[in-house]
Amino acid sequence: MSENSIEIKNITKIYKMYDKPSDRVKEALNLTRKKLHKDFYALDDVSFSIQKGESIGIVGKNGSGKSTVLKILTGVLTPNSGECIVNGRIAALLELGAGFNNEYTGIENIYLNGTINGFTKEQMDAKLDDIIKFADIGEHIYQPVKTYSSGMFVRLAFAVAVSVDPEILIVDEALAVGDVRFQLKCMDKFMEFKNKGVTIIFVSHDTNMIKRFCDRCIWLNEGKLVDDGDTDIITDRYLDFLKLLDVDQNVLNGDDEQAGEKADTEIKSTDEDIDIAEIKSVELLDRKGKILENIKHGETVNAKITYYVNDTEIKNPVIGLSILRIDNLYICGVNTLLDKVKVPWKKGLNSIVLQYKSFNLVGGSYYMDAAIFDQTATAPIDYRTRYKEFFVEMDYIAEGITVLSHEWVSGENRR
Repeated sequence: MSENSIEIKNITKIYKMYDKPSDRVKEALNLTRKKLHKDFYALDDVSFSIQKGESIGIVGKNGSGKSTVLKILTGVLTPNSGECIVNGRIAALLELGAGFNNEYTGIENIYLNGTINGFTKEQMDAKLDDIIKFADIGEHIYQPVKTYSSGMFVRLAFAVAVSVDPEILIVDEALAVGDVRFQLKCMDKFMEFKNKGVTIIFVSHDTNMIKRFCDRCIWLNEGKLVDDGDTDIITDRYLDFLKLLDVDQNVLNGDDEQAGEKADTEIKSTDEDIDIAEIKSVELLDRKGKILENIKHGETVNAKITYYVNDTEIKNPVIGLSILRIDNLYICGVNTLLDKVKVPWKKGLNSIVLQYKSFNLVGGSYYMDAAIFDQTATAPIDYRTRYKEFFVEMDYIAEGITVLSHEWVSGENRR
């Protein structure tokens, strides 16, 4: 096992939250030590380690503790308890230009930043030409920074930040800066660091970028470590979490558009109908009949629907199965009427299998509704909503809802 670049051991960071500014003074002067604040845990007993050369993504909604972790790693903050061990020189693309003096020229700020990072003048002399070339702001490099446009400022700040030959690179939503051509240079530099084996910690709300660049993913929520593992699986579970938050928020806001879409599928069987037939189970099986805990994207899946029939006089009953995403987005619904399939209908237990030859939904959580209808697929005999939940595992090969069968061909060779 390679040496760790970073070890976070039981880190806790607490902020004191006061109802009003005066309470801070009152508490400080209070001889009885009366507590006038609430403790806010920005991080709560968080532990993880990062090996040398790993690219780690950190995801979480705003206020989850991501920035606090980065500030502790860079020494900006000190934790209340726990230990942070860093083995290697850090370059942090957090607040680009932090430490710049607006009265100094670009050249002077390059040397100032080098001094802050512990480099000698001779070492910065050796780096100067590369920094100027990367920033590419022309003669403005000799003018005070206060005269720069915002674009020139971030170009110089990024060039200075990546000039330190880091062993650990920390990136917080700072790759896409400047114009398109400069963004290309930034991405090339980022990939250069990755290919050289630099340890990378990448924080972004763009989970697709996390999937593209990171070997592993850490999910933080409300100061706690929720999960740590495979990038595709963790980011998909995190997106599921966000989708459910949106659904809950829609309910709180009285926005029932999504709820209405789901309500259309939530047809309930009546007490009078329940003695006709009843769905007993829906099992998801692989080719060999083994029950699937998770579904791997693209594999063959057999959905076995088992049901009990009491009334064999029903004419041409219909069985249907629909798939919805965890946030209730309706993906696909099929039934035996549409597919012109006759349903087994003998007294007692019956079963029928719906085979998905290539299960091409993208990664994430879904559920199935199952139903038995009359011959017109209109009147429900038994309808089970959200009856079978499942998770799709998918490598980062596409985006969207489903992956259609496809191939790329040149214009000359198209058929």
